[in-house]
Amino acid sequence: MCHVSVNSWLKRYKDAGLAGLLTKPGCGRKPLLNKTTDEQAIKEAVQANRSRITLAKAQWETNPSEESKSVGRQAFTNFLKALAQDINASAKE
Repeated sequence: MCHVSVNSWLKRYKDAGLAGLLTKPGCGRKPLLNKTTDEQAIKEAVQANRSRITLAKAQWETNPSEESKSVGRQAFTNFLKALAQDINASAKE
């Protein structure tokens, strides 16, 4: 442990007790893909190019109605997996 980290935790504990040691919302990297804004456009791109994720990703990135976004293939695939899990979970209910 670094003494700077320990002193920071100690100060947070003295100021706010145990609640001060909890991770604050908004910390960390913000997601590149947002479920509420990107879900429909990505679904349309995947439906048009079901056999090739790379083509679906390229179509979504060139969609004129979207902001110019560029994400990696892995991020795009992970987003699709999360959408599939949500769809499967809602189908079971």
